[in-house]
Amino acid sequence: MEYSVQLTFREQWRDERLQFDDMDGRMAYLTLTDPNKIWKPDLFFSNEKEGHFHDIIMPNVLLRIYPNGEVLYSIRISLVLACPMDLKYYPLDKQTCSIIMASYGYTTDDLVFLWKVGDPVQVTKNLHLPRFTLEKFNTEYCTSKTNTGEYSCIRVDLIFKREFSYYLIQIYIPCCMLVIVSWVSFWLDQNAIPARVSLGVTTLLTMATQTSGINASLPPVSYTKAIDVWTGVCLTFVFGALLEFALVNYASRSHMQKQAVKQQRKWDIEHSSLDNDHVEGGAAAFAMKPLVHRCGDINSDKAHRCEVHMKPPKSINPCKAWLNKFPSRSKRIDVMSRILFPLMFALFNLVYWTTYLLRQEDI
Repeated sequence: MEYSVQLTFREQWRDERLQFDDMDGRMAYLTLTDPNKIWKPDLFFSNEKEGHFHDIIMPNVLLRIYPNGEVLYSIRISLVLACPMDLKYYPLDKQTCSIIMASYGYTTDDLVFLWKVGDPVQVTKNLHLPRFTLEKFNTEYCTSKTNTGEYSCIRVDLIFKREFSYYLIQIYIPCCMLVIVSWVSFWLDQNAIPARVSLGVTTLLTMATQTSGINASLPPVSYTKAIDVWTGVCLTFVFGALLEFALVNYASRSHMQKQAVKQQRKWDIEHSSLDNDHVEGGAAAFAMKPLVHRCGDINSDKAHRCEVHMKPPKSINPCKAWLNKFPSRSKRIDVMSRILFPLMFALFNLVYWTTYLLRQEDI
């Protein structure tokens, strides 16, 4: 919430008491080495946190007096200025930082600051900032009224746009890679429990560490930033991949239990049928059933005829038919996760970038 600036500050005014003879144009101006000998406006920087003048090798001060009494005062200053920032769209944000200059003791009845007509602010051509781009600047007036009177004030607003390429390489791409790596567990065998658990826990811890590192370099704010939305959703996807394995493991164990119950029932039925065969074999010696029936015993005219009625085939849902190819429910969960997780992440990216990039165009 602050920025440092090194500037050459110039102000010009007219003091009729300092008029002198220019000797028919031979005297263009006078240069004073001690600026404390004349009156100067009591200007101060109202949003200054700290600052200092430059005195190496000599004090960087210029004071010229022209024959008509005009005074040019120029001095080199380094300042640390407060800059309240709105970080809702960080790192896709633009910030407006101001340099506010006002009169401390003289009211508007005595002193009024005016911007120079034509090119009042000059920015060096070789200005390069590591993480920002100076898009433009505006000059404004900010005269304030207090209990002691009305004081003249001028302001220059600097509009900075944050360079996004650094954050794309350092934050967004690594987060995407971590989310994609967490999807590798969907392609591993469901019985490879150590591999899937270690992969899910490692990606989750890495994502949490990166999120904490991002927040450590920012001031704590009460609202949600754009980077918080990104890291939070990525962390949710990684955590969801870990929960998906827990669901797959539960479905696999329940399937194995059902298979064990079926095997037990089959074994019981087989043993019970073998016992019935032994009982019938023992009774066969005492009661023999006739093996041949006479033809007259069955009346062919009264014999019942069987008719087969086939139901029309039902229309099968192709998705359901495709899922039925996989034998167990746990395998179906893995297959569905391979499709649903990338689709949901792609949808989130579409909504995220559309929302914040289009929002930036309106600022």
